[in-house]
Amino acid sequence: METGWQHWVEETVNRALAEDSAWGDVTTQALIPADAEGRASLIARSPGVLAGIEVAHLVFTMVDSSLRFGALLADGDRLQPGTRIATVDGRVSGILRGERVALNFLQRLSGIATETNRYVEAVQGTKARVVDTRKTTPGLRLLEKYAVRAGGGQNHRGHLGDGILIKDNHLAALRAAGLGIRDAVELARTKAPHTLKVEVEVTSVEEALEAVEAGTDIVMLDNMGLEDMRRAVRAIGGRVLIEASGGVTLDSVKAVAETGVDLISVGALTHSVKALDISLEVEPSRQG
Repeated sequence: METGWQHWVEETVNRALAEDSAWGDVTTQALIPADAEGRASLIARSPGVLAGIEVAHLVFTMVDSSLRFGALLADGDRLQPGTRIATVDGRVSGILRGERVALNFLQRLSGIATETNRYVEAVQGTKARVVDTRKTTPGLRLLEKYAVRAGGGQNHRGHLGDGILIKDNHLAALRAAGLGIRDAVELARTKAPHTLKVEVEVTSVEEALEAVEAGTDIVMLDNMGLEDMRRAVRAIGGRVLIEASGGVTLDSVKAVAETGVDLISVGALTHSVKALDISLEVEPSRQG
């Protein structure tokens, strides 16, 4: 991990461990001798794509630095029911204190990677790229966007300072002052750093063309029907990138991709994904 990324992940893991009172596990303290040792295996219980293996490793290391974590797979690898993902050797008490937090990260991130991969596979054969949104779990955005990449998807903006996205509410506020799409793009170009791209959310072909003519870099077709998307793609003619957004599902994503758009943003990749079923099984080997 890069230094900045490592520091952020360590802080995130530390907060999760504190939330779970990992150093105050009264059940383990009451039942498990301090010198009892064993091996635990992390095992996939359903098919999917792995993400978060290094985060799980960090959880166990932070709980008990003497634990020995052995990753058997890497993020992005395919899982089948029964696949062993990793082993953890050492004090059973440390393994048990880190179990839930490690699984929470691993299951959540692998669920995101798995769902992302389903969308990516659905649009194969088209030029469309599947991207995420900012509809993420508060405090976990960097990890969840990482999981999207592990599943073969790409990232949209990481935060509000990552790019200019002029949405419907921005335009509504400007229209109250008598300003329109062209004015919004011009204001963005004038007041924002020149290194940032400008994207405009539109709801009609006419608005899409207005945004293109105003000099935007990307047009977002928001909740538009397939025929309107096709019309917008033809009218824009490759002059700017085109993103489709709003209500895209696994059942509809292929049809959206076939309209010719360049990007398809899917909030469901992170805001309502199902965690992948992964378990931890302990095999005690010695007890003092």
